[in-house]
Amino acid sequence: MSGLKSGDLRTVDVARRSGYSVQQVRNLERDGVLPPATRTATGYRMYGEIHVQSALAYRALAAGAGPAEAKKIVRAVHRFPASQVVLALLDAAHARLDAERTELRQAKEAAQAISSEPIGDVRPSDSMSVSELAAALGVRPSTLRHWDAEDLVVPDRDPVRGTRRYTPAHVRDARIVHQLRKAGYRIAPLRALIPELRRGRRSKDITSALAARDADIAVRSKALLDGAAALSAVLSIRTSIGVIASGMEVGMQEQMDLLEDLTISLR
Repeated sequence: MSGLKSGDLRTVDVARRSGYSVQQVRNLERDGVLPPATRTATGYRMYGEIHVQSALAYRALAAGAGPAEAKKIVRAVHRFPASQVVLALLDAAHARLDAERTELRQAKEAAQAISSEPIGDVRPSDSMSVSELAAALGVRPSTLRHWDAEDLVVPDRDPVRGTRRYTPAHVRDARIVHQLRKAGYRIAPLRALIPELRRGRRSKDITSALAARDADIAVRSKALLDGAAALSAVLSIRTSIGVIASGMEVGMQEQMDLLEDLTISLR
């Protein structure tokens, strides 16, 4: 395979095969996403297949997990190719997408069921305080106050103390807002949508928004799959040229720091 072990690819060759510009290829090398290129006697960069696969891995991972996380993963492949750090970072990226899928499924179920919940006669004893509703939804009281300020869920006020009181109708609205916010619905569209939902309209808008979110997750999930395939190619190339042990006896603190950051991000 051309370029597997030897550095016979020019910058423009890597750019064409990876879908980047020549300057972007240089930037990726500068940022450690690509391993250092060899230089000719006249100073020109020469690359190999490992550089192409590294660029392809970064491109796919950036689409699936974001540029910052993609850089972290590809750099780890070059720094610690035989370490568990790389696998842990990939697992975490997939876990985050899986969590999004779970939240999206819950949002779909909520959008279908909650808006049609019958609200019977409202009694004072059925009302909830800010702290009670926040605990029920698993959000901070400040979140409910923010929704109030944004006219998403505007509760009644206690006539004496002026504290917020949420009737069952308000609770239903808060549950809808909570699920749709988790699914990626923004404040401004929600502000226009909630009054329509109370009148039983525009359910198609919610269905469309959730479908778009579903499609976005599917695209990112496929991108992570493509990125993992490219990373596997990078590791195979490193093995074939005998550099798999590079970095194993150095950078232990860096590996520990990466795993610590990963643990924090998954909490």
